[in-house]
Amino acid sequence: MSSEIRETIKGVYQRFDTATYRVPDTGDRINIRDRLTGADYISLSALLFGWASALLFVRGEPNWGVIVMFTAFGFDKLDGWYARRTGNTSPFGRQVDSFIDVFAYLVPAALLYHLTLAPNLLASIAVGFCILSFGGLRLVRHNSDGFGSDDNVSYYHGTTVVHTNIIVLLSYLLHSVSGIWNGWIAGIVIIAVCPLMISDYKAQKTTASHIRAAILIAIVTLFALAIETGYL
Repeated sequence: MSSEIRETIKGVYQRFDTATYRVPDTGDRINIRDRLTGADYISLSALLFGWASALLFVRGEPNWGVIVMFTAFGFDKLDGWYARRTGNTSPFGRQVDSFIDVFAYLVPAALLYHLTLAPNLLASIAVGFCILSFGGLRLVRHNSDGFGSDDNVSYYHGTTVVHTNIIVLLSYLLHSVSGIWNGWIAGIVIIAVCPLMISDYKAQKTTASHIRAAILIAIVTLFALAIETGYL
């Protein structure tokens, strides 16, 4: 390479100021890497398994997809427990958690209906839209309002995305074991319950509710394994 070419390249490089393309540090912008806590990394683990479950649904493995989705549920609950234990709860962490809830609960639920229950594309569009829109609005409101409190008992404002996901799961299981419960009935039920996510219903956040959810998850897991292995 001639000296003239080297000097030309050097001149171009020197005139290229990377600071022009970098957002200035004014002190009021969020540095994501610095703000992420251990709880947020646990939340990202929930995102990983939520995405894996979605891929399993798309690949025609709904039962394994359900089981992997429950792993995402577990990490989603673990991040809140860890944040409270370490004193790292914050509005930013709540926003991260809500972002991941879209992919841990809402997207898998919409895909599960579309790929295993939907009688046609229009039904799937309607059900998926209701799941994603009402669920998304519910998460936006939760980011703004946070938890309510009634006699020292925390509650969610409206039913949660977990409740809606469970309705889709139960619809899938009923459809798998009974010919009576079809995609049309499931779709009507799911569309009917979706607006409850932005209602004024108080969904209490108690130890008993978590225990009931854990028992239900164990039962659904056993049914999913039974269907996968041909016992049902």
